Amino acid sequence: MSFSVRKFAADAPFFLIAGPCVIESEDICLYIAQNVKAIAEELNIPVIFKASFDKANRTAGSSYRGPGMQRGLEILDSIKAKTGLPLLTDVHEPQQCAEVAKVCDILQIPAFLCRQTDLTEAAAMTGRVVNIKKGQFLSPWATRHLAEKVRKTEGAGEVLLTERGTSFGYGNLVVDMRAFPIMREYCDAVVYDATHSLQLPSSGGSKTGGQREFIATLARAAIATGNVDGLFVEVHPEPEKSPSDADNILPLDDLKGLLCELAAIKEALTAAQKSNL
Repeated sequence: MSFSVRKFAADAPFFLIAGPCVIESEDICLYIAQNVKAIAEELNIPVIFKASFDKANRTAGSSYRGPGMQRGLEILDSIKAKTGLPLLTDVHEPQQCAEVAKVCDILQIPAFLCRQTDLTEAAAMTGRVVNIKKGQFLSPWATRHLAEKVRKTEGAGEVLLTERGTSFGYGNLVVDMRAFPIMREYCDAVVYDATHSLQLPSSGGSKTGGQREFIATLARAAIATGNVDGLFVEVHPEPEKSPSDADNILPLDDLKGLLCELAAIKEALTAAQKSNL
């Protein structure tokens, strides 16, 4: 049976998608996966491990991209075997989808590729859950068409839509909280990407900058809308050493505290809603 996010995350405050931005090595990925799993299990939050085998969209051509699909899938498969965690990774070309689907439970369409019909349909044809990152150039209303491309594909599984900020001038992003209830009408689950939303694209010269100091602020606000089903957070034990997105990755040591705050917000919101029935 295909992986179902709705069944996986039933009765949880929200589900978590967490891991490093890019696969550096099997050792570091396994270390992060084991720690994320331990934290999530302690807090009763379902977790999906994420890592990219190729960061195809980099500011500079000299930037580290990852180990490539073959080695990357070998590492992800090993992590799955050792931790039991479901997996998410990006796909960039239609011909990658079938191979990635043999290992990963969720195929992610990167934000800058979200309108690529062939890629989206190829991901949907695998029957795996498809997570579409909302492009920084799209309104929340436009995501209806992204989700429909998945749903009209024969044999498609669930479709997730992820908010990760909208372009605001040059080198900045903003999160429109109206997006969550709007996008929720079109998909099986809405996810908030709390780390990529704080990128400062190309602000670091040959790399993307970021403002990790605001991760908790925006994550709290997103969960408080009552329309977010999943939280996407990239984590690393030493963010400054990450070869990708170093400025907007959450330190692994800060993950538990953040999740405790967010779970408390969701619990309070649920209790308030029940009291008003």
